[in-house]
Amino acid sequence: MLTGKEKRELRSLGNHLKPELWIGKEAVSAGSIQTLNNSFNTKELVKVKILESCELEKEEVAQRLSDQTNSEIVQILGNTILLYRPLPEQGS
Repeated sequence: MLTGKEKRELRSLGNHLKPELWIGKEAVSAGSIQTLNNSFNTKELVKVKILESCELEKEEVAQRLSDQTNSEIVQILGNTILLYRPLPEQGS
């Protein structure tokens, strides 16, 4: 779990990010999970935008994405979700 201080730092880092994933009428699909996991392979912080065509509540979308990608919800602001997952440890 992230502390309040860590979340504040991550939110400030996330301000300049562009969305990597857009969630529309298909909501949380296998393709969206794959795209998000691919993003987490190179980044720890990923921004997701929820389109008006999505029928799920933004909190539910955030929770599903978080659960299925083993990431943490940093922030839900408007129709934007900020997710965090540490990069995998690199073996030497």
